[in-house]
Amino acid sequence: MTDAQETAAASSLRTTGGAPPDDGGSADSGAPTPLLEPREGIPPVIADEAALAEVIAAFAAGTGPVAVDAERASGYRYGQRAYLVQLRREGAGTALIDPVGCPDLSALGEALSGVEWVLHAATQDLPCLREIGMVPTRLFDTELAGRLAGFPRVGLGAMVEGVLGFVLEKGHSAVDWSTRPLPDPWLRYAALDVELLVDLRDALEKELDRQGKLDWARQEFDAIASAPPAEPRKDPWRRTSGMHKVRRRRQLGVVRELWQTRDRIAQRRDVSPGKVLSDAAIVEAALSLPVDVQALAALNGFGHRMGRRQLEQWQAAVDRAKALSEAQLPQPGQPVAGPPPPRAWADKDPVAAARLSAARAAVSALAEELNMPQENLIAPDAVRRVCWEPPAADEEAVADALASYGARPWQVEQVAPVLAAALAGQGA
Repeated sequence: MTDAQETAAASSLRTTGGAPPDDGGSADSGAPTPLLEPREGIPPVIADEAALAEVIAAFAAGTGPVAVDAERASGYRYGQRAYLVQLRREGAGTALIDPVGCPDLSALGEALSGVEWVLHAATQDLPCLREIGMVPTRLFDTELAGRLAGFPRVGLGAMVEGVLGFVLEKGHSAVDWSTRPLPDPWLRYAALDVELLVDLRDALEKELDRQGKLDWARQEFDAIASAPPAEPRKDPWRRTSGMHKVRRRRQLGVVRELWQTRDRIAQRRDVSPGKVLSDAAIVEAALSLPVDVQALAALNGFGHRMGRRQLEQWQAAVDRAKALSEAQLPQPGQPVAGPPPPRAWADKDPVAAARLSAARAAVSALAEELNMPQENLIAPDAVRRVCWEPPAADEEAVADALASYGARPWQVEQVAPVLAAALAGQGA
């Protein structure tokens, strides 16, 4: 158990914020208390503009931070849109909003502008919230706070149990949230996800302050809130699982054509691409280059359940790739901005490889001293870039380089001295 867990577990936070009261044994014995019902019961799902207007007014009049969560239908539907949004704020209670019935929540987002939003793993939910008009100006990420504070397990359930002493219901995180109507057990689960989020935020803020990391966390939260939307991924078909088996350019062309055909079908049908055709089937077809529908049908992933018309559309995609000229075929690798993969450094530049090894050891030791994951102390890509094209081996030059690669001020302050020393030790 970390210092943070010991501090929080011994505190009175286990029974604050309207959570189930101590019945005389849970907090003293350390046994977690199951959290089975939202404190005001399961709220009605908001699915029309009139009800939404009432929620907006209530949350605008509330006080303190607002807990926010969203449920998607990953693995069931195309894309990552939100199918339920949960909020909780002091004075307003809990609201469950259906973005299918209320697809524009920008008025709610504006009503909460300037309010601190509390999310768990914010970067997962912010893209789908942005799509429906909800963009925070200030936030507190309880998962990231847990990482910075040194908690070994930072899932919401583990954090709520370790810090507040309550066990959240499990089992509905991966269901099809596009289902309508949503069953009561799912709605109960969704409401409980925001039930104690502000309590968790308050406890973690105290722990970060105790460790001298609160300003660090605020810098991280500000960076997340101010980050622009992610750019569309270039050549997303290259992320097909099993791509490492595909070597020849003609085969790469088949992967690309099948992936793009699958994506169009999945988008039109609003289903997960994996339900249209598996990645394994795409790779199998690329490696085999089937000559006709019969050959395709014999491959794994194109079995007896697939109708003739479906087989023909996949074979047509294979044939289109076969017909491409050499100039039209994709190149084996993507142009990489920045350093090559670290595994290639020893061959390409042994001196740079030695710098990277020394830098990684120094960063690892510092992360252990500060009790946080290395990747939260400094982005590994920033370390690689500094080591591949090192600045002058003095602290100021290293600090400027780290800042140019997006490191926050607290990260620069902590990492620049040890990184500069590591580079100097390697004669950079």
